[in-house]
Amino acid sequence: MSNDLTCFYCTAFLGVGVVASGSLHQVISTVKDALDNSDLTQLLIFDDSTGKQIDVDFRGKTDDVLKRLREQFGDLPGTEVNHQPTRRVGRPKLGVVSGEVTLLPRQWEWLKSQPGGASVTLRKLVDEARHAGGKQSKIRESQEATYHFMTAMAGNFHQYEEALREFYAGDLDRFYHFIDDWAPDIRNHIKRLAANAFPEGNL
Repeated sequence: MSNDLTCFYCTAFLGVGVVASGSLHQVISTVKDALDNSDLTQLLIFDDSTGKQIDVDFRGKTDDVLKRLREQFGDLPGTEVNHQPTRRVGRPKLGVVSGEVTLLPRQWEWLKSQPGGASVTLRKLVDEARHAGGKQSKIRESQEATYHFMTAMAGNFHQYEEALREFYAGDLDRFYHFIDDWAPDIRNHIKRLAANAFPEGNL
C-alpha cells in the first residue's frame, strides 16, 4: 500500500486567495509553517482532480498532520503497481490475446472486406472507441471537479447560477463572461479545473 502524499495534488485557499498549491505534502507543510492556528481554522484545501474539499486535522506538528493524512488516504492515484503475470495467449510477441467474437454474417463480410482483414479492423475500432471514451471521461471529470469547487467557493457569488447554466450548456465565452468579476484566484482556479470540460469544438 502506497501513502505517498507527493502524488496527490491540491490547492489551499484562505478566504478567496490561494495560499499554496502543489502536492498535498507540499501544501500541508507550507500552510502549517506559515499560518497560526486561528488562520488554519479558516483554511480550505481542495483536491485538484475532483474539486472536493479535503478535511485536514492540523493539530500537532507538521509530521503529525502528514502521518494522519497518510493513514487517511492509504492508496493514492497513480501509485498502484500491477503485479498480475502477463498471459501468454495468442501471439505473445505482438501482445495479441485471442478471444471469441460473435457477429452476424453481414458483419463478418464487412470486416473481411476491410484493409488488413477482420482482426486489424477490430483492433482499430476498439482503439477508436477507447480514445473517444477517454475524451468523454475527461470532459465528465472536469465538469464534476469544476462544479464541486464552484459550489463550495462561489455558490453565493453574483451570477453563480447563470455561470453554471452556461457551463453545462457548453458556452465557454458566456461562462467566462459571468465569472469575469469574481475573486481572481477563485476565477482562475475554476478556469483551470474547467480546462477539459468543453468539447474541442467549443474552445
